[in-house]
Amino acid sequence: MLSRRNFLTAAVGVAAATGLAACAKEDDGSSGSGSGGSKALVLGFSQVGSESGWRSANTDSVKAAAKEAGYTLKFSDAQQKQENQISAIRSYITQGVDVIAFSPVVVTGWDAVLKEAKAKKIPVVLTDRSVETSDESLYVTLVGSDFTEEGRRAGKILEKVIAKAGLKGQVKIAQLEGTTGAAPAIERAKGFKEVMDADHADDWKIVVSQTGDFTRAGGKQVMAAFLQSNPDVNVLFAHNDDMAIGAIQSIEAAGKKPGKDILIVSIDGVKDGFVAMSEGKINAIVECNPLLGPQLMEVVQKVKDGKPVERWIKTKEGDFMQDQAAAALPTRKY
Repeated sequence: MLSRRNFLTAAVGVAAATGLAACAKEDDGSSGSGSGGSKALVLGFSQVGSESGWRSANTDSVKAAAKEAGYTLKFSDAQQKQENQISAIRSYITQGVDVIAFSPVVVTGWDAVLKEAKAKKIPVVLTDRSVETSDESLYVTLVGSDFTEEGRRAGKILEKVIAKAGLKGQVKIAQLEGTTGAAPAIERAKGFKEVMDADHADDWKIVVSQTGDFTRAGGKQVMAAFLQSNPDVNVLFAHNDDMAIGAIQSIEAAGKKPGKDILIVSIDGVKDGFVAMSEGKINAIVECNPLLGPQLMEVVQKVKDGKPVERWIKTKEGDFMQDQAAAALPTRKY
């Protein structure tokens, strides 16, 4: 799903000047071979962080695909801080990488650094998440999911979950949001609300909603607070599986049964989510595929060669109900 990079001496100087080494974890180990023959394509990739199982799988996919393609990958973990990503991107610009790819922490605040990349004629590919810019030419393409559609899919699959559970009366929903300002958090909430407003204005209500930062710890902490302020919630919509798994701990600690007393729909499709679903603790999962590495490397090569690419290259994903979990679990790769 992303990769590229080069240089060594200049990187040390830039890291000292910008504080990059102190802010983010950067790995400039080669992912490909640059010895003999033509010079390996250098990809600079800035990852959001390692906040979830999905993100770890995404990172592994990018690194493996870059190695398989024979590219030199310069990798940086932003630890969920935009300033770290901006420092990493500036480092890649100074190093003169062939292509820059990154999964943005938040939607806004990228124009200045992207203009710097454009001035140096270094193409930029977005992965997983989108950005808002004043000039769409500042990046070439986005490789990733349609988060708004994922929110819609979550709303539609919740209809099936409610029918299957035989839930009657008012549907009182607790929503665990992703990181504030992040594209998946904004767009998943938007898509879910579209389904609510169109089809369930009278019988569904989001009674409480707060960010859990896409982490298990956040999901656990926020769900505990939800249950204190709104003990009658009967549905949880979590923007990712890790928050749902954390929330399950708080639901059980409150003496309730996840998947029964509180119906749960989440997004991602990580293996641990499928384990919880096979145990009856999650009712349905909307898949968001993190294994974007091979697709990203193909796009990076086209971009480097000056070939045309689509503005948005979407990933293929599915939806899973609880009764599909046990059969699907052995095939989960992340």
